[in-house]
Amino acid sequence: MHPAPRLLRRPSALSLHFPTPAWLASLLIAAIMAGLGGCASLPSNVDRPVSTALAQPETTSLGRLVQTQSAAAGAGQRSGFRLLSGADRAYTSRLALVEAAEKTLDLQYYAIHADASTDLIVARLREAAKRGVRVRILLDDLHTVGPDAQVLQLAFEPNIDIRLFNPVPGSRGSMLGRLVGALGDPAQAQRRMHNKLFIADNALGIAGGRNLGDAYFGQGQDSNFVDLDVLAAGPIVRDLSRSFDSYWNNPLAYPVQTLLTSEEVAALKKVPTAAASQAATDSTESKANAVLANAPSAPPPGGATASTSEAMAASPLGALAVPSLLDMQRLPLTWAPAIMLADQPSKIEGDEGDAEPTVVDGLLGLMQRAQKDMLVISPYFVPGERMLDVMKTMRERGVRIRVLTNSLASNDAPLAHAGYARYRERLLDIGVELYEMRTEQGGERSAFGSSMSGSGNGGGRASLAGSGDGSLVGGSRASLHSKALVIDERLVIIGSMNLDLRSKLQNSEIALLMRSPDLAQRSMRLIEPTMLTGAYRVESKDGRLVWHAPQGSGLPDSTTEPDASLSLRLLLKIVGPLAPEELL
Repeated sequence: MHPAPRLLRRPSALSLHFPTPAWLASLLIAAIMAGLGGCASLPSNVDRPVSTALAQPETTSLGRLVQTQSAAAGAGQRSGFRLLSGADRAYTSRLALVEAAEKTLDLQYYAIHADASTDLIVARLREAAKRGVRVRILLDDLHTVGPDAQVLQLAFEPNIDIRLFNPVPGSRGSMLGRLVGALGDPAQAQRRMHNKLFIADNALGIAGGRNLGDAYFGQGQDSNFVDLDVLAAGPIVRDLSRSFDSYWNNPLAYPVQTLLTSEEVAALKKVPTAAASQAATDSTESKANAVLANAPSAPPPGGATASTSEAMAASPLGALAVPSLLDMQRLPLTWAPAIMLADQPSKIEGDEGDAEPTVVDGLLGLMQRAQKDMLVISPYFVPGERMLDVMKTMRERGVRIRVLTNSLASNDAPLAHAGYARYRERLLDIGVELYEMRTEQGGERSAFGSSMSGSGNGGGRASLAGSGDGSLVGGSRASLHSKALVIDERLVIIGSMNLDLRSKLQNSEIALLMRSPDLAQRSMRLIEPTMLTGAYRVESKDGRLVWHAPQGSGLPDSTTEPDASLSLRLLLKIVGPLAPEELL
């Protein structure tokens, strides 16, 4: 068995609390001593001009197209949805939204990484702003560090505003500087905005688990996140925009200009050698072209290599990005009743006296209504006593519960796995079926791959339905990052939340709940093959845990955490019990 590389990092601030090695502690102390002469603080009396989503989306081409398709489907107040399972589909859909936007683009993310996939999105955002589109980017502050801070340069360009949510004072030169800045109020620094939204003209939007960066779009050098998004159209998008506005206009949202100058942002960028700079440029272009070239499409006329415009036209929203191909029939949507579950910004403000039910509270309520079965996909699954009790009651009523989460080897945050491991045997005892993602996937389409073949297009357009859903991972190593629930084969929930205490108590989250047997069945057809062929099934047998190898893998069953190195297993045993699970 081969240990997985620890190259991906969990989107959380958990490093603020866990024990650190002696050398890191020494560095931390040195940094603290260096900063004692003048503790950083956030600016006061910040000017935050209030702005809101586009009030009349029907005045845009996207809005009119959504209206036309809604009327043709007799949708009424229902909203339209399309699962975006493949990395190529998820990426080109975002690019196409940028291309199609006429008046507004609103992006809300926990993290935006400076790499090839983001470079192309940033370039397209600049082009949109130049043609008069108002661009608002709301970004959690924690990871705006070093080279990843370069996206903040957009804030100094016309028609583009960026606000940083819940900023941590102090240096942005490294994550160590972030940790030092958090020491003034560690409890507040732990609360992070984890929401993910990408909205064009308040008419179409994308929600789900992905941040922006190579590893989220199948372009990671060594490992990639397995993720799931949903494209939304119609009334639900206006709900998403209202949630965005509530965070954008919140006192915790600081315009970049109040925290940094353009020169200070530029100083955080690494200066490569001339050779390295050229290599990086070549790599960026080749990766971006590869992503576009891999967009699901029919071969171009004459068998020639597809140009960028042709690749865009073949993406799920490409028809909306090219005026001559505005044809909503190429974007089949499932129309269904839906609601948005969203945490209020007050959760991050730490207003305990006026706490409202959270997204995870809402999910617990929905679980208790399940009659037959529930499928849970959560990368970081730390149920806590309350959720465990809910699941026990469900099992007593005969509800089948299946959970797909990360294995120790595939988990980008092994200490988060420690919280899950505490509950594993008790979950098995009450009859919960546990599946743990294997980091080595069998092929490009084995992780939530092309299992929606032939569904939903009605006209046999292979470029938009069927195998066009693509794969989630561009390479063989994978880490589960999708967050979804399917209840009774009729309710589907997709969002940014994990089923853990961090999502319940610390992070703000957002999710879409769709009541649609069609979407539920499509989701299950995407997920279930991975559970069988890309995950270990865990069983308690004769008082010990057994990991049954994925079907067709040819691997033996295991009685220890499969694929994990000895050091990881020791970490789980020794450090894991010390970690407070509400921070995992």
